[in-house]
Amino acid sequence: MDVAVSGNQMIFGLVIGIFLLIVMIMKTKIHAFPALIIAAATTGLIGGMPAESVIGSISNGFGGTLGSIGIIIGFGVMMGELFEASGAAERMARTFIKALGKDKEEWALAITGFIVSIPIFCDSGFVILSPLVKAISRKTKKSVVSLGIALALGLVITHSLVPPTPGPVGVAGIFGVSVGSIILWGMVLAIPMTIAGTLYGKWLGKKIYQLPSEDGEGWIRPEYEKSISNFEHDKDDRELPSIFMAFAPIIVPVILILLSTVTTALKLEGTGISAIKFLGAPVIAVGIGLLVAIYGLTSKSTREETIEKMEQGIKSAGIIILVTGGGGALGTVLRDSGAGDHIANLIASTNIPPILLPFIIASLVRLIQGSGTVSMITAASITAPIIATLDVNPVFAALAACIGSLIFSYFNDSYFWVVNRMLGIKEAKEQIKVWSVTTTIAWAVGLVSLLIVNSIFG
Repeated sequence: MDVAVSGNQMIFGLVIGIFLLIVMIMKTKIHAFPALIIAAATTGLIGGMPAESVIGSISNGFGGTLGSIGIIIGFGVMMGELFEASGAAERMARTFIKALGKDKEEWALAITGFIVSIPIFCDSGFVILSPLVKAISRKTKKSVVSLGIALALGLVITHSLVPPTPGPVGVAGIFGVSVGSIILWGMVLAIPMTIAGTLYGKWLGKKIYQLPSEDGEGWIRPEYEKSISNFEHDKDDRELPSIFMAFAPIIVPVILILLSTVTTALKLEGTGISAIKFLGAPVIAVGIGLLVAIYGLTSKSTREETIEKMEQGIKSAGIIILVTGGGGALGTVLRDSGAGDHIANLIASTNIPPILLPFIIASLVRLIQGSGTVSMITAASITAPIIATLDVNPVFAALAACIGSLIFSYFNDSYFWVVNRMLGIKEAKEQIKVWSVTTTIAWAVGLVSLLIVNSIFG
């Protein structure tokens, strides 16, 4: 068969596979997981692969991807459930509010969200901490819009960029890069994104000046007034974990992973270094974080209650693990069929910066179907085989897929509704200003930051 014809057949198979994937997710009752597997099979068969090779690629891709990240996702969501139930998230928020002082409540909530979302899904984190947003608003007379945007943004950015949240972990597995590298660079890129979005939130809070009513059941919109109270000296309404124990389940594994990443990058050797690398392996580090959470945050819970909480986490992780594995299956079919190499050669002959490819695809998929996790994993699955043959740092390519998933969150995104409903924003125009514009600002700042970092370190 002529090479050009073979290449065109591969691309045709990919186009049909992606089209089917989008239609199944958008228009049918088929879930994202079987949709990814069907798309992978379609892509391979139409692209010219033998049937037995397609089956082998799907199985190998699914198992190979989950072999590297499935355990991390399981440990992470179990830890998140314990973190959520114990009040550790609220302890973090109050700690930052007191530390930063008067008139810095937005920044305190943004930092809280930034850290809390490392083990907890952003939807859950916002639901847990939204009563604190209302309490701060009532006492300081600051709009729930500025406070809520800061919290929601901090939550969603690390949810999208920093492991062990399932999406970034899955992307790391598909691109074959270390989780530690994604944590390090994800945090670096998340900082300007959080700052930009929080500044926009502070500005918008003056335009949409909404406060909780006195009875806490509704909302009022008085004339704008400056902050009149200091929230930082309020006593906790309930007994919460200590500051140390609230932070430890997150900080300990992150430090261990980063230490391992640094020692590996510096090519250090020795018995002590081997121990650091072992403890800093993501599976071990997150497992240690889970043990810290179990014995540090559940002193008032029975054994049965603690196990029940962790099993709730596993239920929520199950579908994400399957979707991640499905993404790995699609990526392996593209790699084995030769479609990835063929597209890479086409891109190499153009002026399109390859780093933009996963970013653009993640952005398009997110706009079409609404899920940030599905969009970044889909983009990673399609582009990882292409990026592998181009002169691109795979860590930054992985983060490009993660950043692309943040574009213009709107009606097909569950988090859009969580944020707006919890803040009492009911008009569609205002809902878009509160959340769609905020995520798009973070998306744009993230792209610029990524391009700068990639030009220096890529």
